[in-house]
Amino acid sequence: MTKPKAKHLAPFDPQTFLKQVGSGKTTLTCPKNRILFSQGDAADAVFYIQTGQVKLTVISTQGKEAIVALLEPGAFFGEGCLAGQLVCMGTAAAAETSTVVRIDKQAMIRVLHDEPTFSELFLAYLLARSIRIQEDLVDQLFNSSEKRLARVLLLMAHFGKEGKAEAIIPKISQEVLAEMIGTTRSRVSFFMNKFRKLGFLNYNGSVHVHSSLLNVVLHD
Repeated sequence: MTKPKAKHLAPFDPQTFLKQVGSGKTTLTCPKNRILFSQGDAADAVFYIQTGQVKLTVISTQGKEAIVALLEPGAFFGEGCLAGQLVCMGTAAAAETSTVVRIDKQAMIRVLHDEPTFSELFLAYLLARSIRIQEDLVDQLFNSSEKRLARVLLLMAHFGKEGKAEAIIPKISQEVLAEMIGTTRSRVSFFMNKFRKLGFLNYNGSVHVHSSLLNVVLHD
């Protein structure tokens, strides 16, 4: 008996997707630090990053701020409104000059209903995002700040994707890295210098990550 072939989803085409949205979308050109929405604002839209980078942050009742994620082109955010979320759980701001498409909640729901192929792709994206968030939580709870920093650098360098063994990360401040992994800037500086001396990375403006940095994550 011949086994049925596994179904493969077509690659996501941003231009086709945006045409399908039709009305209900707005393209925003955002300078660095422009806020797209703030913690506590009404959750009424989904956003899609075309170019640039968006930073998601949350602030505790004690006023402490933490970076939840740095999102790159191709990422969606604000999707909580589709599941009944009434207010934004954090703040989204452009980390650099960016082009972001704002899609009204009802327009997004319409596309998901009318375009089953896109619905599958969007579901796959959300599942991958959910897995990443769970991995981040485990990392934060059980790993040292050194391992957390190594993992963040590898993820930002897209280690393991498209057969890349090493990659360059655009310039990022040690303050931002410290907020992402929940430690101090001085600790990040210490570990970055340690990684450089061990040959795991080198940097001069941008950070060149070597695959050998994975040894830090795997080492017990």
